[in-house]
Amino acid sequence: MNDFSRHQGYRRMFKENHLTLGLFFPLEAYEGSIPVMNVEEQVKLAKKAEQWNFASLFVRDVPLYDPNFGDTGQIYDPWVYLGYIAAHTEKIALGTGSIIVTLRHPLHVAKAAASTDLISGRRLILGVATGDRPMEFPGFSVDFDQRGERFREALSVIKNVWNQSFPVIQTPRVHMVGGDLVPKPELRDIPVLVTGHSGQSMEWIAANADGWLYYPRNLFHQTSLIRDWRSHLEVFKPFTQSLYIDLAEDPDEAASAIHLGFRIGRRRLIRFIENLKAAGVNHVVFNLKYGSRPAAEVIDELGEEVVPLFPALDV
Repeated sequence: MNDFSRHQGYRRMFKENHLTLGLFFPLEAYEGSIPVMNVEEQVKLAKKAEQWNFASLFVRDVPLYDPNFGDTGQIYDPWVYLGYIAAHTEKIALGTGSIIVTLRHPLHVAKAAASTDLISGRRLILGVATGDRPMEFPGFSVDFDQRGERFREALSVIKNVWNQSFPVIQTPRVHMVGGDLVPKPELRDIPVLVTGHSGQSMEWIAANADGWLYYPRNLFHQTSLIRDWRSHLEVFKPFTQSLYIDLAEDPDEAASAIHLGFRIGRRRLIRFIENLKAAGVNHVVFNLKYGSRPAAEVIDELGEEVVPLFPALDV
């Protein structure tokens, strides 16, 4: 398995016993399901994040709008949007959290990911998932109950066509003989993070993924989970998690719960991140959806006061 020592995005984000910070698009707070996502403003904030030495910028993949789910996340097609962001940034890692490989053909995913990685200068971190919105699956004529099997198929195909020339592949969705995928990633591989369990055992994830992308949990649960994760590994593979934050103006404000995170003051947030680092978390991606302050103001405060304690790795 590739050690990714020459992959710019991986090297910027991940190192054993180190923690770095990133941001999810949209870089804004919003009510309801659909953000504004003014393109000019988002690019401006993306550049600001890079200047402040955040390690990553992540996009989500939400194929269809489900009004009952409550959040579409970043609304643009992830590959189109990442290509645009890649053109306006230079070194920050570009992540997907996560591409729904059960609803996208694996050859399309492989080609899009390889293209993005090459165009960006080896900066793509490919988070993948099964998808968790049942209403999307009929729209693509996919059986929701087969998503675990389709997920395993997708990862096998994607890794194979990146690495091999003219591979012969026979799977339920791919009958490939005599053709090849171009372009290939420069390293013939791209870091792939499995999101949650994606219908798989921890043993399978440890063997087949390059890292694990998980959800925010209480510190005791996360510590136990990471310990179990590490017990299945023979080499270092990073653990990443998301975290929704509403950064309070009072730096000492105690944490109060919000969806998948909390409202909290900066100094309390620093202590919490230090605890995550001690637990073995290698990267935390902040989501600003439920924020009460302008995103630019929050990114500046995090960049000035928090990121220097957990800086992106020098590449």
